[in-house]
Amino acid sequence: MSMNLEILRSTAPRFKYYRRIESDPRNNKPSSSLKFFYIGKNFERVHSLLSVFETGQCAENYDSARLLLKKSKEIQSIIPGFIILDLPYESRNTSDFLLFLKNSHSFKQIPVVYSANSLSITNIQALRKEKLVDEILDINKCGHCLANKIHLLKRVKGYENGSPLKKVVIESGEGLIDKPGSIFKRIFDILVSSILLLVSLPVFALIALAIKLESRGPVFYTAYRAGRGYKIFKFFKFRTMEVGADQKINDLAELNQYKSNEGPVFFKADNDPRVTRVGTFLRNFSLDELPQLINVLLGEMSLVGNRPLPLYEAAALTTDQWAERFMAPAGITGLWQIKKRGQKNMSALERINLDIAYAHQSNFMYDLWIIANTPSALMQKSNV
Repeated sequence: MSMNLEILRSTAPRFKYYRRIESDPRNNKPSSSLKFFYIGKNFERVHSLLSVFETGQCAENYDSARLLLKKSKEIQSIIPGFIILDLPYESRNTSDFLLFLKNSHSFKQIPVVYSANSLSITNIQALRKEKLVDEILDINKCGHCLANKIHLLKRVKGYENGSPLKKVVIESGEGLIDKPGSIFKRIFDILVSSILLLVSLPVFALIALAIKLESRGPVFYTAYRAGRGYKIFKFFKFRTMEVGADQKINDLAELNQYKSNEGPVFFKADNDPRVTRVGTFLRNFSLDELPQLINVLLGEMSLVGNRPLPLYEAAALTTDQWAERFMAPAGITGLWQIKKRGQKNMSALERINLDIAYAHQSNFMYDLWIIANTPSALMQKSNV
């Protein structure tokens, strides 16, 4: 395939602005209107990006990138949708540039992706430890899934920096068609969740009292999660961990049950030290999940489906291979819970495959079968 590139602007010898002016008519995949900012010297990579994104800016080094970004800020135009770094990792120069972005009011919400093609394993570990980039990936293998990943990263960055987080469906979630019987599933969800909420109100009160007596902090844990079609919503649970537990995940990597280095990264620990005594009891009987009945009543979740994922996990599942698990609604219980819950040394790929299997074969009667088999899964044997 050939593609012509038109140089629209050349404000300095080391950076340029490109747009696609001709594409191969055989390529019927839609392009994204996001503008990329590529920092590196691999023209083939730019060519690949222009098969997905309409326009982009390029700089050969960090100094040129700073100049062009500052110029964009001054004229309030051509602010990029995301930044791709494709230079060899240099601890000082790379960190200085990333801190420049992080400390800028105009650029701190722009997702930053580092091309894994330019990095060693040691470099990747250093970048993840510093938490200065939003994603590290192989650009050559990502293809058109990159647009979906960037859209989700932009939602996450907006949330982290205080911008309103709207309920949106990114490209891979658009056009989802409800299966026959979905109306019965929704009616069932409303009836059952309403009844269970009314019946469990005394239990809610007792759990809230126990949580407050044991530790300071809120009764409920709330977090943004990604559900069907990557819709983002506020997820409710009873708090089972100490306050600030989310910031300690990296310190507990050796406890992670998902040991595989392949595929997406999930985190679930056996005997997690962040869990309180009341939290341990609630988790063992799955009582911490009761507030999700509110999400079900609101239509954000279903009684049966795939678990809604934290945004950083959902961002790792935007490839064609894994995005299928988001065809199914988010659920309180599901195929994964009755098959694998509580098992140690689980494979992340095995979990995703179960989610995809449910998305393909789900129906109302299948949901009833999962619900019938859920009670035995609730009485789990390990503290996870």
